[in-house]
Amino acid sequence: MSAGWGASARRVGLALVACIAGATATAAHAVLQQAEPRVESTLKRAPEEVRLYFSERLEPAYSSLRVLNDHGAQVDRRDSHVDRANPVLLRATIPPLPSGTYKVIWRVLSIDADITEGGFTFRIE
Repeated sequence: MSAGWGASARRVGLALVACIAGATATAAHAVLQQAEPRVESTLKRAPEEVRLYFSERLEPAYSSLRVLNDHGAQVDRRDSHVDRANPVLLRATIPPLPSGTYKVIWRVLSIDADITEGGFTFRIE
């Protein structure tokens, strides 16, 4: 009887692991993995582009980023888009910017239908 119970316990254990793994995958969100410029960085000159790399593929129609100056005005070229060749990359170009602190605000929809958003600053000397 103990051998049969051991096999049943193993099957229940494997089923539990599968359920937990499935729940974890379902609950996953697109997480910001890397930013260029780096989060809270200080730069000697303005970058030409902001690039945000996420942990999951993004839905292009519902993913965007904005770059704001210290007065809250949008200073990017309003061309944010998910890169066609790399669907985890969200990018936007920016014109030459004067010294100051800038805030990057992003909102993305991953292909599993989860919305995440966030922001960070960078400074130009």
